Amino acid sequence: MSRAPGRVSALSAASDMAGLIASLGMYDSPANAAALDRLWALIREALADHAIAAPAALTRGPGAWLPAWQDPALLLSQTCGYPLRTLLRGRVTLIGAADHGLADTPPGHYHSVLVARQDDPRESFAEFSHARFAWNEDLSQSGWAAPWQFARENQVRLNPVYRSGGHRASAAALRAGKADLAALDAVTWAMMGEDGSGDARGLRVIACTPPTPALPFITARGRDPLPLFAALSSAISALNAAESAQLHLKALVSLGEADYWAIPNPPSPAQSDG
Repeated sequence: MSRAPGRVSALSAASDMAGLIASLGMYDSPANAAALDRLWALIREALADHAIAAPAALTRGPGAWLPAWQDPALLLSQTCGYPLRTLLRGRVTLIGAADHGLADTPPGHYHSVLVARQDDPRESFAEFSHARFAWNEDLSQSGWAAPWQFARENQVRLNPVYRSGGHRASAAALRAGKADLAALDAVTWAMMGEDGSGDARGLRVIACTPPTPALPFITARGRDPLPLFAALSSAISALNAAESAQLHLKALVSLGEADYWAIPNPPSPAQSDG
């Protein structure tokens, strides 16, 4: 998954009278919280046009991720492709994926950047074979599944030694010398370099993985995704240029479940032989 520490402090779960849940925690951070709240306000306005009630505010904190994704009251959230095809398969409804405007990446897709310290003398990905690797979470597409597959294809052996809990924490682990290589969600990496947090300082990109389907927007199983797709698409289009750039949202793309099921699942880091 692509969420990172340093995000907005936990708030109580917000819901309407029907107890519906909405969360967009995967790219939430103190720097972009206002823009994300603006996006949610636009989504709510668009949902009202479809006579769909929505929570007044987003759920934030620990309840924004797995608890929200598994709740039958889920109206809208964003998860990661790896849990979508494992823990959540058959339990949620896919809405679509964002066009983040990433270079050399198709709309509706993203990739991982493999990063190391700027002062590390190694230049190529191959030179980092057996290097100490930091990953954010075991069920992260960008932090574990994509780099594992990329390493396998390039005959590089990853040596997972540090589970950080978040992409920004993986970056911090590199700076602290706890690991030498990490894979970060390219959208998070871009935000880290733009938001004034300093979380990208002292690091450089070694390589990029091939694109895979971007973080999917989801709703509860059995809920009609079409009005949600329309509302989310309309809201993204209504963002002003600064908000769109800050959130790295250009449009909403329709992807099918088969696009996600086609991605191979890796062994767990604990069971990986590199």
